[in-house]
Amino acid sequence: MAAPYPDDDVDVLATGDLTVLGRIVSASNATLVCEAEIDGRTERCVYKPVRGEQPLWDFPDGTLAGREVASYLISEALGWGVIPRTILRDGPYGPGMVQRWVSTPETAGERGERLDLVDICPPDRVPEGWFEILRAYDGEGEEVALIHADDPRLQRMAVLDVLLNNADRKGGHALEGVDGSVYGVDHGICLHSENKLRTVLWGWAGQRVGGALLADIEAFEKALHADLADRLAELVTPAEVDALRRRTRDLLADPVMPQPSSHRPIPWPAF
Repeated sequence: MAAPYPDDDVDVLATGDLTVLGRIVSASNATLVCEAEIDGRTERCVYKPVRGEQPLWDFPDGTLAGREVASYLISEALGWGVIPRTILRDGPYGPGMVQRWVSTPETAGERGERLDLVDICPPDRVPEGWFEILRAYDGEGEEVALIHADDPRLQRMAVLDVLLNNADRKGGHALEGVDGSVYGVDHGICLHSENKLRTVLWGWAGQRVGGALLADIEAFEKALHADLADRLAELVTPAEVDALRRRTRDLLADPVMPQPSSHRPIPWPAF
């Protein structure tokens, strides 16, 4: 994992002092926007202290930060770079997850009127080539469609979610950065040993996983038998690491994206 400043050993995200700039109030867990600073160098980041995690009935208490870091390590081991750099470190409210901030066209004031990669629109205005996932009614009783782009950057995220067993891929968790990359955030409820896949990215359901992605997964499967498994076992349970191995082997044996199989295949809310 390269430091933000390759010419020296300064790692601002890991060692800089964290100053809280604000809180993302729509998040269910304490999610703080911070600035890490050391020797005049700064980096914007998101800090989620473990003490701010809300208890869940199906995930052990105090494990969400570790799951975020484990998900990042998996994305990096695949070579996909889907998840922004994510680490565990101490902060103003104790240990927690710290993740590099993703600047988007919207936060940069450049979005304009174009659709996000995952969005909602009237059913008669779904762009050609986009996937329509479901229809519902908005607060005014108007019919709307939940849609997402047929974009290879988003497809890679969908495949990653299958491996991670992501229980919470909301539309707002897929961010198109100003650098042109597409990033996924909020991976606190991933890597459960039981099937819990809930996502808005069902557009590729039933389709085969492409050759380049499959080659990356094959290399990843080999890494799971080396040091990577030991690193993951420090963040999630051994049973969950074994389940990750099974999901990886199953996808290699039958490289087809799964179909929705539960009564609640989409997280709520969807954004």
